[in-house]
Amino acid sequence: MTLKQELKVTFLQRLNDKIDALHDILQDLTQGAQTDVKSSAGDKHETTLSMMHLEQENVVRKINETIAFQEIISRIEEDRRSQTVEFGSVVKLNSVSLFLSAALPSVTINGTSFVGVSMDAPIAKALLGRKLNDSFTFNNCDFTISYLE
Repeated sequence: MTLKQELKVTFLQRLNDKIDALHDILQDLTQGAQTDVKSSAGDKHETTLSMMHLEQENVVRKINETIAFQEIISRIEEDRRSQTVEFGSVVKLNSVSLFLSAALPSVTINGTSFVGVSMDAPIAKALLGRKLNDSFTFNNCDFTISYLE
């Protein structure tokens, strides 16, 4: 399995796990709201239900965001090889390793930490179109692309 394939699988699995956990939270909130409806009445009850409803909306929003990240990662052609940095590239710069896909927390593969970077991120924009061994300056720091997949 190539590094890009391994990163894609790992990020998708992390996102699946997050969605499962969020669905569990949503289910608990829904059950809590149903239980509260049966046992309460009055202003305190209405406030509690409103708070639960807001929390449910937040969880649903997080689920939708996570699904959107999954869709972005799923579009990556893990077998594609390019001579220039593009969407889906794995790039190592000095001591930083990036997976140009979506803004996601880092994962460690073979002892190296890789950060998921959105294509809208300034560093991604600075990298687009560059080639292996290209050097450039970003935020007053000098970088050289030492790995590109």
